[in-house]
Amino acid sequence: MPTDTPDATAGDWLRRSRDVVARARLGVRSVGLGHVVRIADGIAIVSGLAQARMHELLRFQHDHMGFVLSLDEDTLAAVLLDDDGSVEAGSEVLGTGEVLRVPVGPGLLGRVLDPLGRPLDRDEPVAAADHLPIERPAPAIIERDLVSEPVATGVLVIDAMFPIGRGQRELLIGDRATGKTSLAVDAMINQKHSDMVCVYVSVGQRAHAVQQVIEAVRAHGAPERTIFVVASASASAGLQWVAPFAGFSIAEYFRDRGQHALIVIDDLTKHAATHRELALLTHQPAGREAYPGDVFYLHARMLERAAKLSSARGGGSLTALPIAQTEAGNLAAYIPTNLISITDGQIVFDTSLFAADQRPAVDVGLSVSRVGGKAQPPVLREVAGQLRLQYSQFLELELFTRFGNLSDTRVKAQIARGRAIRALLTQPRFAAQQLPEQLAQLAALDDGVLDDQPADLIAELRRQLPARLAEGQPIPIGDALDPSTRNALVKRVRELVAGIAAAKGAQA
Repeated sequence: MPTDTPDATAGDWLRRSRDVVARARLGVRSVGLGHVVRIADGIAIVSGLAQARMHELLRFQHDHMGFVLSLDEDTLAAVLLDDDGSVEAGSEVLGTGEVLRVPVGPGLLGRVLDPLGRPLDRDEPVAAADHLPIERPAPAIIERDLVSEPVATGVLVIDAMFPIGRGQRELLIGDRATGKTSLAVDAMINQKHSDMVCVYVSVGQRAHAVQQVIEAVRAHGAPERTIFVVASASASAGLQWVAPFAGFSIAEYFRDRGQHALIVIDDLTKHAATHRELALLTHQPAGREAYPGDVFYLHARMLERAAKLSSARGGGSLTALPIAQTEAGNLAAYIPTNLISITDGQIVFDTSLFAADQRPAVDVGLSVSRVGGKAQPPVLREVAGQLRLQYSQFLELELFTRFGNLSDTRVKAQIARGRAIRALLTQPRFAAQQLPEQLAQLAALDDGVLDDQPADLIAELRRQLPARLAEGQPIPIGDALDPSTRNALVKRVRELVAGIAAAKGAQA
């Protein structure tokens, strides 16, 4: 952006801002002119803007922007979005009469942007179809529809036991470095097989980690239907605060036009910390654990915007996968408790499972999907109905194997089945499974084909199964798994298991 010279007058600056003034005068509100009383830590205390409103966009000298975060009787606190130290006490501030908006539209697809819509990937400007406020009301109850369509993540443990529906808010929560972002990225990558638009929002993440996400989607997914909104750890606190709201507005553009969108927010724990920082700097009242009391409302009003719209509203959907980080697995901490109560379920990641090389490290006992079960494909529900119960029983029984051999035949069978389930649920990254593959493995599991098979054989089965199912006559998958289809799937798995076992025996 161009910057003013040191000797530029206030009149010159105001004349260069006449386009902003003209736009604002078209509305019912007038534009005011204020002054910076003091500034520190990216927060400017401004006087003279008596008619300013919450989240109104302000223009400072030297083409800097900010927005109103809190209002006092005589002053307001504004958060600078770009703070290079050139704004100082006495600087003039122009009220625009407009709230903070973000560009939206198909022109953003495939781009990497900051929360204000400015390109970070190349110099080519963003072709915006419209500009929407970052704060928008959530759809009313009467405007919503039931969550009845699945979001296929391609991850067996999720699709089989904790299904996600279009319009759902499913929290991904766990300690640091337990695979939360990896699972979210796998879900985004799998949407190359669907019609969903993906929006990835980075809040306070390292630039290298964000680059890895972008490269993974470009290498394995559908980058032409993905938008990246990045407010990295080096970005200003204002940009990090705005990022999730901007991402929701970008995704809502597609939802409101009858399309389907998936938004990943990585992560809301850092967003809460940013909000706490800004709130304490602006002297907002603090709540429990020194967090401002409105942090629950902050995240609730944002996540409530994820919804499945009724047919009268176009039938579009916005699915949210917010990510939150815990400390030492403490799900009862303030921010995790807030987010668990706001969302429609949570996928909990366990550090000990991750250390034991169980990937994804999903704790099946603590995880839950409260509404996605209605959206799970009926054929998958038919073969996965007992999966969670069997696996939970196995985990309990496995504890007793430490004390010696088991002589009970039934318990031995349960242990064998549980180990096969564990091997099936262990899934490497970028190895999404489609519905026929998931059905074939789970149907074969039910028929005992995989019992007593070593984990490496099951891993090889998972790798070769897609090609095997594509051979010969295709197996039709309908709304119900009829006996002939089930037998055909199990037969191919049985033949493949026998072939892999024979090949391993020959090598030995």
